[in-house]
Amino acid sequence: MEKVSLKRAVTLPYLVLYAVGNIVGAGIYILIGEIARISGYLTPLAFLAACVAVLFSALAYAELSSRYPSSAAEALYVQKAFGWKWVADISGFVIIASGLFSAAALMSGLYGYIATFFDIGPYATAVAAIALLSLIALWGIEESVGLAALFTLIEVGGLVLIVLFGLFHGDLQDVAIERFIPHDLSALHKILLGSFLAFYAFIGFEDIVKISEEVVEPQKTLPRAIIIALLLTTLLYGSVAFVALMVADPAELARSDAPLALVFENVGGDARVLSLIALFAIINGALVQIIMVSRMFYGMAKEGWLPHFLAYIHPRTRTPLFATLLTGILLAILVRFLDLVSLAEMTSYGIVLIFLLINVALLRIKMRYPAPKEAFVVPLWVPVVAIFVDLLFLGIKLFATL
Repeated sequence: MEKVSLKRAVTLPYLVLYAVGNIVGAGIYILIGEIARISGYLTPLAFLAACVAVLFSALAYAELSSRYPSSAAEALYVQKAFGWKWVADISGFVIIASGLFSAAALMSGLYGYIATFFDIGPYATAVAAIALLSLIALWGIEESVGLAALFTLIEVGGLVLIVLFGLFHGDLQDVAIERFIPHDLSALHKILLGSFLAFYAFIGFEDIVKISEEVVEPQKTLPRAIIIALLLTTLLYGSVAFVALMVADPAELARSDAPLALVFENVGGDARVLSLIALFAIINGALVQIIMVSRMFYGMAKEGWLPHFLAYIHPRTRTPLFATLLTGILLAILVRFLDLVSLAEMTSYGIVLIFLLINVALLRIKMRYPAPKEAFVVPLWVPVVAIFVDLLFLGIKLFATL
């Protein structure tokens, strides 16, 4: 009997859209109000600080994904660096948990936007969306990534629409630019605290490494997609955060269940249009997370680190059947018991810890093994700086909670 494998069909344009859709869907439509509550008019700088913090780890992922293009991703990177199965298991489980928390956060934030059109209750909305997205993920990688790319174009179009309406219909002459500039150490503290939550809005680039076995020429395509996606989202976030605070004060954004719909309404747009676009953004982000988590279950089962049935691939769709079903069930449980901000913060903690471990792994790998000829290679100081930034982020957040 011929062995069924994952289908290698994802090219660079689709991978960039897949990554951008996951990054954008992973936060700004939902969390910009919470970040504004923490950082106030310094929110654009909080997004910029989060981007800088993420950049070094993104470069580390670019090299590791080109060295080891596998669905086991971080778990395999750690195993290659240290040779310890238990560390690989733990890192894999943390990634799975972070992906589940991220998708659950998106499903928790879905209700605020979908209630604009119809109201069946927060939990029923989330469960219905999870079931639909799980079926899409099972449909096939070409179909689900293609749909994710379409959703990405819609959600990015929504952000561009906000920026254009704000610039052309907002009252730029009355904008107090000094509000957006830090003047003392307390302002720096606000930026850093906001950047920890904004960090959540940038995660998602790392998820594309979980579909390495479905990417065409992964050694070249994965690093390029990671870098392009991060640059595009940084430009979008900075522009949207500035326009949002230009037309609405931080307290107003923080009170809203659909902050960007509020912003669009304030500049003369129809809030229902932005609510509809935000739905696509949130659904897209959750879809990518479901695909990612299911591939992690599959990759770890394939390596023998999880029960073998999770590595089962449906012969027609060539997608991991039981791994995807398990992902949907776990999501429904998390949405029932945890709130949006808790899910987002738990995701940030988990991802920072994983980034820290991955950067240490890359440092060890670079010092022990020569890079393959076709690999994307970063200087040795990149993982060193990334380790420092990750520790700084964890220290700031832990100190703030004491």
